Amino acid sequence: MKFLHTSDWHLGRSFHRVNMLGAQAAFIDHLVATVEEHRVDAVLVAGDVYDRAVPPLPAVELYDRALHRLAGLGVPTVMISGNHDSAPRLGVGAKLIEGAGIFLRTDPAGCSDPVVLADVHGDVALYGLPYLEPALVKEALGAPKVSHEAVLGAAMDRVRADLAGRPPGTRSVVLAHAFVTGGQASDSERDITVGGVEAVPAAVFDGIDYAALGHLHGCQKINERVRYSGSPLAYSFSETDHRKTMWLIELGADGELVTAERIDTPVPRALGRLRGRLEELLDDPALDAHEDRWIEATLTDPVRPQDPMARLAARFPHVLSLAFDPEGREDDGAASYAQRLRGRTDQEIAEDFVAHVRGGGHADDAERAVLRGAFDDVRTQAVSRETLR
Repeated sequence: MKFLHTSDWHLGRSFHRVNMLGAQAAFIDHLVATVEEHRVDAVLVAGDVYDRAVPPLPAVELYDRALHRLAGLGVPTVMISGNHDSAPRLGVGAKLIEGAGIFLRTDPAGCSDPVVLADVHGDVALYGLPYLEPALVKEALGAPKVSHEAVLGAAMDRVRADLAGRPPGTRSVVLAHAFVTGGQASDSERDITVGGVEAVPAAVFDGIDYAALGHLHGCQKINERVRYSGSPLAYSFSETDHRKTMWLIELGADGELVTAERIDTPVPRALGRLRGRLEELLDDPALDAHEDRWIEATLTDPVRPQDPMARLAARFPHVLSLAFDPEGREDDGAASYAQRLRGRTDQEIAEDFVAHVRGGGHADDAERAVLRGAFDDVRTQAVSRETLR
């Protein structure tokens, strides 16, 4: 049986200031074409369908079109809610649309209620485990404590119990949305540490033929049977080196992985990360390939240049992010704010502030004189108020 594993669509999300709805629509087109081309038996969407709990209307319309197109192909789609989704909203009408072959799993109580498909080798049970917020589902799942490992373990115990009661040889697939130990994170995933230890061991999925994971945005293999599809589009510059794909998985007669192929997804525009002094970035011919990319630039000039964004945009018209990391800047390390100020005068602190906002350029003599005069005026006014009392 052949599955297309995808996740983390984040419909409605932008990339810095760029609206990504067109790129997300192109991905849906590609998804549908892939299902047809490879004669996929089921589509698995492992959470974070939307980018936020109340998505914008265009994102909802795109989601609606995607479901209609998948249903029109007659290919079952199993979809779970992720930590970005509102599970109750995503699950509205779930029972009604099952007749169209769309199976939404957003209620933790239904984690042991699989979608059962069949081929010439027998049944395949697909279990959808929505994102499990430990503090909210501990009691319902009978977990021993409030942690991601505990609640996911409790849900998997229910899955294994249901599987044990099915005909011998029933193959199994689990969809889950979690941070599994060994996974590589990026900057664009929302932190899920609130509510307990975030990482869960891959062993929690022992006994399952394939675990289709969502949450981490890089396509990766935890082990042969536990994999992340990653997001179909890049949503942060930390994903510059990602190859965005979906997993095309084929399970054999005994639940073995016959094939596990990465299917590339459309790239709206390549990403680039540049670092160096402004003039070097503007003059370096080796950077010609970056001129059509979305760019994150980090300038290392000791003194912040004039109009850096405009000057960068003249060569790199798609520059989206600009940061400063001046060469030679002192590293404050882990010292606290109070420790850094201890023993320093008001004048020295003010001069340090000038250097900080300039990205390393210290106050000159005239500016130091202005600061000194300002402090003198403040002290004079303070003395006058005390005298009047």
